[in-house]
Amino acid sequence: MKKITKICCIGAGYVGGPTMAVIAKNCPEIRVTVVDMNKQRIADWNDPDLDKLPIYEPGLKEVVSEARGRNLYFSTDVDKSIDEAEMIFISVNTPTKTYGKGKGMAADLKYIELCARQIARVSKTDKIVVEKSTLPVRTAETLRAILDQTGTGVKFQILSNPEFLAEGTAVTDLQNADRVLVGGEQSPEGFEAMNALSDIYAHWLPRDRILQTNVWSSELSKLTANAFLAQRISSINSLSALCEATGANVEEVSRAIGADSRIGSKFLKTSVGFGGSCFQKDLLNLVYICQTLGLQEVADYWEQVIIMNDFQKRRFADKIITTLFNTVSGKKIAFLGWAFKKDTNDSRETPAMYVADQLMNDLAVIAVYDPKVKPEQMFSDLNYLNSRSQSENSELLKPFNDPYEACKDVHAIAVLTEWDEFKEYDWVRIYNNMMKPAFVFDGRNILDKQMLEKIGFHYHGIGR
Repeated sequence: MKKITKICCIGAGYVGGPTMAVIAKNCPEIRVTVVDMNKQRIADWNDPDLDKLPIYEPGLKEVVSEARGRNLYFSTDVDKSIDEAEMIFISVNTPTKTYGKGKGMAADLKYIELCARQIARVSKTDKIVVEKSTLPVRTAETLRAILDQTGTGVKFQILSNPEFLAEGTAVTDLQNADRVLVGGEQSPEGFEAMNALSDIYAHWLPRDRILQTNVWSSELSKLTANAFLAQRISSINSLSALCEATGANVEEVSRAIGADSRIGSKFLKTSVGFGGSCFQKDLLNLVYICQTLGLQEVADYWEQVIIMNDFQKRRFADKIITTLFNTVSGKKIAFLGWAFKKDTNDSRETPAMYVADQLMNDLAVIAVYDPKVKPEQMFSDLNYLNSRSQSENSELLKPFNDPYEACKDVHAIAVLTEWDEFKEYDWVRIYNNMMKPAFVFDGRNILDKQMLEKIGFHYHGIGR
């Protein structure tokens, strides 16, 4: 197998951009081109001001700075990049379907199909096509059915290489991955293609962390990994409600069970709920696959993880309403944080938008501060829910650039994202500028309860 010298990645989003930047940094002999039809996104990736990159990830701008212009390029010329590449990564969005069969559960593969048809149309030489997007099991069959019908004699090998990145630590996760999964056809040609991709990752990762499987196992492993992680979050969140009802402290419970080596401590931190583009989407996809295969009991089991997550978001909003004397109409509530987790500007499926939506249904005015999420994205998230008109959302949601201004004259503060800076604020100053009594609802359990109560706040955490 000849060494790969040119890579094309279709999709310049949260997966494609950082992944290709790290590959380019560690493989200076490989020309890596990231393509996207979104001209503004590509312009942002090419902006000389690295603070304007379209994605915020700690360490990303340093990686892009090192490789961009040397062997890392961003372009809207999709056909040219596909034609020149020996290996093509597909890293486009696979949202949950909003129409037709499988609506609300199945993955929408229209963008994957469009990529496959474009690759088939443009390619004049043999290619290795790599599934990087999160996909249902046996999607590779769809790709192969399209690519093998070109009639040009071009041969394709299809690999599954799912991402296991956590937003906020994506660059670290790529540089020091627990494992890289490469799934392919169990044939001489398939193993040759898998080895070509494995050789790329071996530039910076030990060989024993690069696992090769058949393509179906690789596709299912991604869905399963996210399902297991989401399950742990929903499990501890379910216990947070029990802790509040009994007087137990969920953090003490979490610490106690996490000390068991059979369980471990990761993903046992309770919160207002999980968000992001992966967990709920992948769980819904897994549920739908099980249903279509007649495995209803298995589908019901995994669907309960989603039900518990939705319950936790509703419970948090209900607690705010109940505590504020059973009405929030006309009351101003400050949200600290809108991103679904710290160290990212991603707000897809963020718990903040669901909690805000529920409070706004009761006519609360939400003042929001987030250090990385732009106001237009906040409004886009709320408009996505379709529960009110855009003008109504504009009246009830007020983004702020300064956290102290956001918290001025509010009846309560709700922490929705675990940004480290929130712990360093002058909480005496915030308290003095609030309506009394002053309430804090810590949806991430990151603030010092004793300190806040000493100041005069009424503190409400999750499960403690």
